[in-house]
Amino acid sequence: MKIKAAITHEKGTMSLEELELAPPQKGQVLVKMVACGVCHTDEAGINQLIPVALPAVFGHEGVGVVEELGPGVTSLKKGDRIIMTFPSCGVCDYCAEGHPYACDNINTLFFNGSYLDGTKRLSQNGTAVSSFFGQGAFATYAVADERNVVKADVASDDELAYLCSLGCGVQTGVGAVLNRLRPKKGSSIAVFGCGGVGMSAVMGAAIAGCGTIIAVDVAPSRLETAKSLGATHAVNGRECDAVEEIRKITKGGAQYSVESSGVPALTLQALNSLRRNGAAIVVSVTGPAEVSIALEPMLMNKSATLYGLTEGGSNPPIFIPELVKYYREGRLPIDKLVKFYKFEDIKRAFEDSHSGATIKPILRF
Repeated sequence: MKIKAAITHEKGTMSLEELELAPPQKGQVLVKMVACGVCHTDEAGINQLIPVALPAVFGHEGVGVVEELGPGVTSLKKGDRIIMTFPSCGVCDYCAEGHPYACDNINTLFFNGSYLDGTKRLSQNGTAVSSFFGQGAFATYAVADERNVVKADVASDDELAYLCSLGCGVQTGVGAVLNRLRPKKGSSIAVFGCGGVGMSAVMGAAIAGCGTIIAVDVAPSRLETAKSLGATHAVNGRECDAVEEIRKITKGGAQYSVESSGVPALTLQALNSLRRNGAAIVVSVTGPAEVSIALEPMLMNKSATLYGLTEGGSNPPIFIPELVKYYREGRLPIDKLVKFYKFEDIKRAFEDSHSGATIKPILRF
């Protein structure tokens, strides 16, 4: 079938063009897209910081309605509203243990542009086109593997559109707190970077019942938003020494910290801001940095733990419905982060995301 998609032919470019989408195969579904979030990981792929095979259609926070089922699909039916999430193989030891975020095949499935069966569904003039994260959701229609899709308990397409980032950004931030750090009620936590993932970590800390939630950023508007989402303190890293301020607020250091900015140097700040026996977690895509010399004394002497985590340690069929429940209860107010854009305005959405003018741009189809 003919679809409209944002295709990247060369590094740093993107244009809306007509593509051909092949029907779903065994274990796959065809989805009519309702909306898709814009994420910095898409930008990293478009600019080839992540070496995705081009040409490619990016977009990995898609939501939509199931239009067609491939052979063998049993967990979904036509007309189901769904949230698309990250792919996993389902057969490696990690998947079998319920840890698909650590799938042995995760890099291949995320970034090589093909599906579980090794094929591609998109093409243009006979040339195969990659689908990012097994979705390629910057498009009017997409094919996804059944494992890549979670049914959403929502009443309308309008409500569904707000839930795009539950498939990646929100589950990354909330999951880092609830699934890996698991902070004690009343404990202290510092979140470095108040983009979509960092804001989600703040909301996760509030859900967990943390008593001191410190948001760290350089944009006053984002800090104010973080306070509206549950942060008890806001620290502007441009105006003060963030580590010293956190130590002052917590009387010695935070018990937990989250680094979500993608700025390598802030990993050191996240560690330095901890008290003894604390834990820091890095959930962002970062560039290279020479930090190894400084890490050893901080980790050993403070008995600190440094985690890295993909997709919030989420098992999507279990965790995403929990996130939907939190949203519907008003405990995960992600609507405060969202601004909607027409599909035709995708470049503006990326510009606003990059500049910080919009925390979570969402494309509507």
